[in-house]
Amino acid sequence: SWCCNPESQSDRPQLRYIGFRCRQCLECIDSCPYDAVTAAGGIIHRRFELCSGCREKGCIDKCNHDALSLSGREITPGELTRIIALDIPFYRNSGGGVTFSGGEPLMQPAFLYSVLSQCKELGIHTAVETCGWGSRDALQKILPVTDLFLYDLKITDPHLHLQHTGKPVEPILSNLAFLATQTPGIVIRLPLVPGITDTATNIEAICTVMSESGLKRISIEPYHTLGVEKYAEHGMEYGLDDFTPYDRDQLGFIQASFLSRGFSCEIA
Repeated sequence: SWCCNPESQSDRPQLRYIGFRCRQCLECIDSCPYDAVTAAGGIIHRRFELCSGCREKGCIDKCNHDALSLSGREITPGELTRIIALDIPFYRNSGGGVTFSGGEPLMQPAFLYSVLSQCKELGIHTAVETCGWGSRDALQKILPVTDLFLYDLKITDPHLHLQHTGKPVEPILSNLAFLATQTPGIVIRLPLVPGITDTATNIEAICTVMSESGLKRISIEPYHTLGVEKYAEHGMEYGLDDFTPYDRDQLGFIQASFLSRGFSCEIA
C-alpha cells in the first residue's frame, strides 16, 4: 500500500496523465479508438480503465506538451542487455553492477533469467531486488546468475501482510529460508512505515527470521511520499494517509535495535 512505483505493478503499459502540462488543446480526443480520452465542456477526461496501452499511441503522439505518456514498454532481453552493457566501464570503475527491481522482477522469470545470463557472460555483477513472491523454480533458475539478492521483508504477521500487500507471507518466508541455504549473497530490505512495519513486534519478528536463517545484513528504508503524485497520474488510488517523515533520532533508534542484536544495518 506504500509502493512508490505504482506504474510497475501492472504487467502492461499504463497511460500516464500529468495534468499541469495539459493545455486543453483537445488534440488527443479523436485519436483514441477506445474512448479512453473524452471531453465535456472543454475539459478533457481520461478513463484509465478503458485505456489498452495500445501500440498506436495516437493520443500520445497528438499531445505536444508531454502531458500524456505510457509508463512501461516492451523490450527484448538482447535489447536491454545492450543498454546495460553501455555502462560496463562505469561498473568496473565503481565496483558496482546492475540491479533488477520493479515492481517485482520475478513476474517475468524467463525474461529475467535471460538478461541475467547475458550480463554474467559480460562479466557484470548482478543483483535482484525481490519481495520473494515468485515460484521456487524461478528462484532456482536465476540463482547461478545472481550475485546478490536484495530481499524485501516487510511484515511477518500473516494478517497484516495480507492487508497491506494483498499476498500471504508464508511463501515469501519459505523462499527466503530456501535462498539462505543456497547463497550468502542476501541483504534484507525493510521499508519503514510508521505504525505498520516499524513496530517493536515486527522488528523483533524480522530479527528472529534473520537469525533462524543465518542472515546478517539488513537495510532499512524510511517511508517517503515521492510516489504519491504518480498514483493520481495513473488513475490509481494511494492506499495510505500521509505520514510525517522520520527524523534522525527515530532512525538511529531503529538502527540501534538491529545493531544491538549483532546485525549489520544501514539506513538507505
